Amino acid sequence: MKAIILAAGYATRLYPLTKDMPKALLNVGSKAILDHIMKNVLQIPVVDGVYIVTNEKFYQHFIDWKEDSSYSIPITIYNDGTTNNEDRLGALGDLKFVLDKGKISEEIIVLAGDNLMDFSLKDLYDFYKEVDNCCVCVKEIKPHEVPKMAIVLMDETNRVTDYEEKPKNPKSLLGAYAVYIYKKETLSLLDEYLQTGNNPDSPGNFPAWLYKRVPVYAYEFDGNCYDIGTHDAYAEVQELYKFK
Repeated sequence: MKAIILAAGYATRLYPLTKDMPKALLNVGSKAILDHIMKNVLQIPVVDGVYIVTNEKFYQHFIDWKEDSSYSIPITIYNDGTTNNEDRLGALGDLKFVLDKGKISEEIIVLAGDNLMDFSLKDLYDFYKEVDNCCVCVKEIKPHEVPKMAIVLMDETNRVTDYEEKPKNPKSLLGAYAVYIYKKETLSLLDEYLQTGNNPDSPGNFPAWLYKRVPVYAYEFDGNCYDIGTHDAYAEVQELYKFK
């Protein structure tokens, strides 16, 4: 299994913090957000390579981070060639870029480079092996969180029966987070998704399209996943992780 970390955004909502520093490399507690993610990814024993996609503006920052790191697992940093928020490829465009550039044809775990998880990705992987199908992480959310979330419905086996990105009229309060595992057989469907003109931006748009074509299962995690998108969110995780 390969891990793909999407970190090619420009995080303009966090300016001036992210004007000259990628969000994934901001410190939370004693280490960078990316190091917290790496620590969790390495709990999955079958992950034998990590691919991080960034942009032209921040490429050297990630190269420097890699050179200063001591991870035993191979880490590959890709530059998607974009230089600003207007010409970005979008999360799914970047995922496709990594799959093509790395010639990846095996199962993958995909993570947003600005999400902090305090649940174990090993538990997600165990669930994935049990259901033997693509998976997305979900959790019950509060009503005020709905406008910025994908909302799912699932049956008694946890198979996704409805998946809608940022719905105006949510059918549940089960929110989907940007942590996914995809079977290798599914990767070619990302080509079909993009080639038919679908939205390349939010990573949740792909599973929202995919569940109608192949089984997708919802892993309901016990814990928290923090999307560090605003100054308030960053301040919150700083407080929560100040001793970690």
